[in-house]
Amino acid sequence: MSLTIAEIMTKMPTVFVSADAEGMDAVVHFKFTGAEAGEWNAAIRDGSCQVAQGIPPSRPNISLAADSADFVQVVSGKLDPMKAYMDGKLKITGDMLLVPKLIRLFRVS
Repeated sequence: MSLTIAEIMTKMPTVFVSADAEGMDAVVHFKFTGAEAGEWNAAIRDGSCQVAQGIPPSRPNISLAADSADFVQVVSGKLDPMKAYMDGKLKITGDMLLVPKLIRLFRVS
């Protein structure tokens, strides 16, 4: 059984490592195309992560765009995120210095 975008996004707060987010204030915008097209956002503030469907209410610090199937592959470990980025399957705009910080904030096992 394959993960869905909705499952991934709603699980984000449960795999969030709040200790690594101390002092962080960031909004992440996710835009998915393909079979599970849609937009999501994650607000990381005061050591917490809140995820909602839709365009973020405030200007995002970073935006990520991908085909929903490719994003599921990245999250499930079947597609290397760097390769996806280099191949244009994963597009990131905004504060690129946030990328390594965001990677550390979510522990998927």
